[in-house]
Amino acid sequence: MRSAYVLSAPLTEDWVRQCTDELAPRLTPEGDARAFVVDARDGAMAACALGLIHPVLPAHAYPQGLAARVHVVATRPDVRRRGYARAVVTALLDHLSYVEQVTLFELHSSVEAAPLYRELGFAGSPALMRMTRLHDPAGGGASGSTSTWTPELYAATVPKNTAFACVYFTDMDDRPLQLHSVYSPTHPWQLVGGMMDLGERPWETAVRECQEETGLTPPGPPRLLATVFGLPSAEWPHSTIGCVFEGGRLTAQQISDIALNPSEHDEVRVLPLDEWEALMPPRDFARLSAVESARRTGEAAYFGTWDWGNV
Repeated sequence: MRSAYVLSAPLTEDWVRQCTDELAPRLTPEGDARAFVVDARDGAMAACALGLIHPVLPAHAYPQGLAARVHVVATRPDVRRRGYARAVVTALLDHLSYVEQVTLFELHSSVEAAPLYRELGFAGSPALMRMTRLHDPAGGGASGSTSTWTPELYAATVPKNTAFACVYFTDMDDRPLQLHSVYSPTHPWQLVGGMMDLGERPWETAVRECQEETGLTPPGPPRLLATVFGLPSAEWPHSTIGCVFEGGRLTAQQISDIALNPSEHDEVRVLPLDEWEALMPPRDFARLSAVESARRTGEAAYFGTWDWGNV
């Protein structure tokens, strides 16, 4: 599940076999790994959550001296948005808390999953910076030896990016349309769209997210209005790259017929561009303005300062 749906590049069969041999004894009652799964109707695994327990020095906030890293949370793409991830993560945390007496939990989250983890009590820390150091098993150290180079090792050293795709709609008077978020007070008004699933191309993500969030299918062929980039920060450890596509003008009836996903948005609103400024963080309004300028001028925009933590 981790290889197929979490990693940016799937593991080779040899690596999957090695991980399997390593994990199996650790999943026994005497081991340090615990996993909860949801089975699919076809007999395969629909979702899973894996936690690894390790000792730490006790502190006031975690007096038991036990910590756990939520190492893998994965859901098969065809059964997403059914609550499976929430179910397996909740079961894992409950077991680790009440059975294993773990008092400190850590994880790395995607942008899409962050609202769920916040609901479960996780919080980011501006004092933390994610850093990675890979030991060269051939003894090359910092000398730059490439004798043990593999795609997996190299991929672990390069910057990671999360990707999203959006669709820009207006009404017939060219007033921007946005959706009100129920989970993100930091970004209350949002374009129609969301995070890319594994194996998707940007336009495919835009179409899928549009259908899921509004019930609309954006007309093709795809026309790119803007490319958006943001640097990471303590709020989120990866850079963000996004594509905003032209969605066209919607009639009053089409806007009235929009069917929102209540777990994500609770209001559709159309306003003149300048009236959006008071309702949004400065960087969100700057991005919206760049997209609107691209629509008006026909020249695609590059908005390169949509940085995490820079509201």
